[in-house]
Amino acid sequence: MAELKRLSESRDLTRIERIGAHSHIRGLGLDSSMEARDTSEGMVGQLHARRASGLILQLIRQGKIAGRAVLLAGQPGTGKTALAMGIAKSLGAETPFASVAASELFSLDLSKTEALTQAFRRAIGVRIKEEAEIIEGEVVEISIDRPLSASGVGGSSVAPSGATAAGKSGRLTLKTTDMETVYELGGKMIEALVKEKVQSGDVIALDMASGKVTKLGRSIGRSRDYDAVGPHTKFVKCPDGELQKRKEVVHCVTLHEIDVINSRGSGAD
Repeated sequence: MAELKRLSESRDLTRIERIGAHSHIRGLGLDSSMEARDTSEGMVGQLHARRASGLILQLIRQGKIAGRAVLLAGQPGTGKTALAMGIAKSLGAETPFASVAASELFSLDLSKTEALTQAFRRAIGVRIKEEAEIIEGEVVEISIDRPLSASGVGGSSVAPSGATAAGKSGRLTLKTTDMETVYELGGKMIEALVKEKVQSGDVIALDMASGKVTKLGRSIGRSRDYDAVGPHTKFVKCPDGELQKRKEVVHCVTLHEIDVINSRGSGAD
């Protein structure tokens, strides 16, 4: 359980994505007949290349290209990385994507072989199943009590932020179709809820061992509260039964993340 907690912490770090040239891409921008739209899912132009990438995507989904690689060749700026990311995004949010520039291999302290090995292992994902105690329900209300004075601690510019995080407290009201309960919140849990942008009407799951917060979607019962919602808004039913339950949880991690966790464990010994 401790290793899974460290695994969750490692994934929180790796989930931080920079805003770059390809951060807006959400897929290949193909229609139901696998034809490329002019502008869709962040992709513009390269219609023939996107359609060809769609054929590769179908082969991957059907398991007919396992153990093989695809080489995309072209001049700089023609969209090779964008096509690769579009394929990864189309396969699902859990599909890892690793991008490395040739110049990075010559600037690293590691050998080129080690650097390439790490890049490959960042691009290979595995699923780990476990049974965990979770709290799952619809958010009724979140109230956060912030300290009145969060500055002037020892005259240091670093101390006030730490004092604010430690001083935060609050309450979270969750419900299922059968019950409703109020939970006291600490600073770390509040930060996790803020990070996931949890609000009233969301259906969430809290891992009791690691404290990880997962937003499952918006409650169907609250769908009429808003005139407009984003295209990626997912509506789910309010959970039934008890709030606290034992459930099989699947963690999706890369081989590189497992390497990092194993190296930390061996270093601690």
